[in-house]
Amino acid sequence: MSYAVKEIYLTLQGEGNHTGRAAVFMRFAGCNLWSGLERDREEANCKFCDTDFIGVNGPGGGKFKTAAALADAVAAAWPQNAGGKPYVICTGGEPLLQLDTPLIKAFHARGFEVGIETNGTIAAPAEIDWICVSPKAAAPLVQTSGNELKLVYPQKEAETHPSRFEQLSFEHFYLQPLDVIGDPAQTAAHVASAAAYCLAHPLWRLSTQTHKILGLP
Repeated sequence: MSYAVKEIYLTLQGEGNHTGRAAVFMRFAGCNLWSGLERDREEANCKFCDTDFIGVNGPGGGKFKTAAALADAVAAAWPQNAGGKPYVICTGGEPLLQLDTPLIKAFHARGFEVGIETNGTIAAPAEIDWICVSPKAAAPLVQTSGNELKLVYPQKEAETHPSRFEQLSFEHFYLQPLDVIGDPAQTAAHVASAAAYCLAHPLWRLSTQTHKILGLP
């Protein structure tokens, strides 16, 4: 299998349980909930995505013919002889359209812990070390267990109310305020709403996008 990758870069995880941890982000091209084109956004199952996952023209991006070649590219982005457990976060788009067992094994062979950020519509391979699921409205949730469930909040649809997910088998539950690009007042209202929900329902923790605050990619 070949792999289409938008970008590969070293940064700090900005969200969820691993906030502040150094990680190589590997963003696969493509998604099953939105084409990535603005003309299709209103008809998409995920209308609020703020990520460019079209094509393979980002930093470190490209088409990789083998799992070994892609794992080598990720390993090259990690600081050498610097200590710490190497960590790769497979994201997208929707990474499970491409991430497979041979690639996971190739990462493990190079000493990497493997994390994934997925919309949960495709079952994740058992070999993944850290599974973060971010459910989207009107999309069937197939992956109902993992390490963290990170829900963008609020979403208008009733099926994305936090109470729907509280009985699922996750270790951590996060609400992430919906960032409305170009409307800081609305974003602030979402932060306040999410914080209030977490205070009233302590199962949930607040996850903020610290990379945006810090100006990191």
